[in-house]
Amino acid sequence: MTPESPALVQLPKGNRVYLTFDDGPDARWTPRILDILAKAQARATFFVVGRQARGQAALVRRIAAQGHEIGNHTWSHRHPWTMLSSDARREVRDGAAAIADILGYGPRFFRPPHGCLRRCMIEEARALGQAVVLWSLSAVDWGVLGTAAGVAARLDAVQDGDIVLMHDGRGLINRPWQTASVLPVFLDGLRQRGLRAERLD
Repeated sequence: MTPESPALVQLPKGNRVYLTFDDGPDARWTPRILDILAKAQARATFFVVGRQARGQAALVRRIAAQGHEIGNHTWSHRHPWTMLSSDARREVRDGAAAIADILGYGPRFFRPPHGCLRRCMIEEARALGQAVVLWSLSAVDWGVLGTAAGVAARLDAVQDGDIVLMHDGRGLINRPWQTASVLPVFLDGLRQRGLRAERLD
């Protein structure tokens, strides 16, 4: 996972940035982030892990009901390079199926775990009608660099048209509590700069 990973879709600028949250839903941190976004009237895209989505179906429906986009982040978040191609394709399919079972419609976007692009997974996602999206700016809200000060400093660099990677799911090393702590100030700063926080669309 690198902060400089490019998106594979072209998104319009026009005083907007695209907020994305990975690795959820998380019973504790996803609701808190949703509350912060609602207060700021901001929209985002949540790339959910299918296995976790099934266990938090009501939360997935809440994300969608509040006007956010739901993206496919595979079934179990296995590293793309550690699987047979058949298993990698199944991860994409099963992640999408979990979302469709909960919402009644499939996701429009796919993001591979760790931003690792693998041809078979890209092909599978596109066959399911999903555009593949990475990011242009990462908050790096994980590991030893994932301090509130560090996350805030990286988010301050956001520019018009950026796709911003953050995490609402804890995973093994993510620190969504640090993201949540700086998110209100970040969103207020966007507003002051005339930038709108949007979902992928």
